[in-house]
Amino acid sequence: MLQIAAGLLEAEAVEAEAEKASYMKENCPAPELLVSMAELTDLCKKLHQKIERVDEERYDMSTKVTKSEKEVEDLKMKVVELNGKFRKPVLKKVRMSADAMLQALLGSKHKVSMDLRSNLKQVKKEVKEEDKDAVGDWRKNIEDKSDRKKMFETHKE
Repeated sequence: MLQIAAGLLEAEAVEAEAEKASYMKENCPAPELLVSMAELTDLCKKLHQKIERVDEERYDMSTKVTKSEKEVEDLKMKVVELNGKFRKPVLKKVRMSADAMLQALLGSKHKVSMDLRSNLKQVKKEVKEEDKDAVGDWRKNIEDKSDRKKMFETHKE
């Protein structure tokens, strides 16, 4: 069996060489020895045109491949979402203080005490003391306001 397999491998190698030779004869003709400088520049221009064409095709193919790969990845994600393979794990209720949680996160090296109430902003209530005179005499307030009204009327004109 090993001899048969070795013979098949040799036959495949010979066939691959024959295909390579035929492809090279078709696409890469034997170079002609050119004598003049004009013929050499023409040959160089033709080669540059072929290189540019091949490079454009390669770029186009690579962009098509990357685009199709992105589409395939998106479709795979949609399939996974539709199948519902992502399940929310059931979370356990844990009772921890903020200090214990910080110690668990930061490790035992860091001692951080977090008193949340001490970080709150203190707000003092301001009690407005009203003038007792203003409360008792309401006519006085009206007269003051009428003076203001006259002031605005004079500024308009």
